[in-house]
Amino acid sequence: MANVVEALVSGGKATAGPPLGPALGPLGVNVAAVVAKINELTKDLNGMQVPVKIKVKSRTEFEIEVGTPPTSALILKEAGVEKGSGDKKSFAGNISMDQVIKIAEIKRRNLLSKNLKSAVREIVGTCGSLGIKIDGMTSKEVQQALASGSYDHLFEAKS
Repeated sequence: MANVVEALVSGGKATAGPPLGPALGPLGVNVAAVVAKINELTKDLNGMQVPVKIKVKSRTEFEIEVGTPPTSALILKEAGVEKGSGDKKSFAGNISMDQVIKIAEIKRRNLLSKNLKSAVREIVGTCGSLGIKIDGMTSKEVQQALASGSYDHLFEAKS
């Protein structure tokens, strides 16, 4: 039976230190090899917190599953900001609807949405919480535009 270690690591920058080293060391697996593989698999998610699951089958055999970063981390990366605004009156950044759709497609399998449009609505809601505008509009304005069909042309091509 395999031992499973789950951890949140910095994409492309995992190290043999905590949380991985102490969890993997007692299992007898080559920690450096595991870390190198994680960094290779997460290099595109540079610096973002990424959930990983390591299944250690034996001293030499392991399997790594990389999860998707939190929605908020993807939004902040697209907006090019370190953190959200934290209050309803100020805004930390702005992203385009195309960027929102890109995030929705990345997160799709982790969301409860039935289709891409409802996945986008979830992402727009998170943008609102972070103080990120979409196409220069607040999340409330974008939700109204989505409801009225203003963005439907973007979903028709991707359905």
